[in-house]
Amino acid sequence: MADTTRKTTDSKKSDEKASESKPARSESESKPAESEKTSLPGPMAVLRHAREQLAELTGMTPESVSSFERTEEGWLLEVEVLELSRVPDTMSLLASYEVQLDPQGELTGYRRLRRYERGRSEPRGTGGH
Repeated sequence: MADTTRKTTDSKKSDEKASESKPARSESESKPAESEKTSLPGPMAVLRHAREQLAELTGMTPESVSSFERTEEGWLLEVEVLELSRVPDTMSLLASYEVQLDPQGELTGYRRLRRYERGRSEPRGTGGH
């Protein structure tokens, strides 16, 4: 029994020495950096969330994102939306929407830029605007 007690005491002493030799962690190491707490979402998260928000607000189905850029105010997207489904599908009406988001990816505004039939292409050089 005495040997067991001695080993336990020796073990505690060696643990204390080991902890003394390691430098104490600073406050900045033990807590996440402030920038990590307020980090902004990445592009894929922004795209997914923007499509969900636009669908909820308009009641229409976003089909694709045709342009996407980060701006000083947040994000600017152009989203293609199915406005009216027709048969055949090439006659369905689509619309391009400009969607503005804040830096966190929350929708702050949108507007329809143009409407077009799915099967029709834009004339060269017009860009649709």
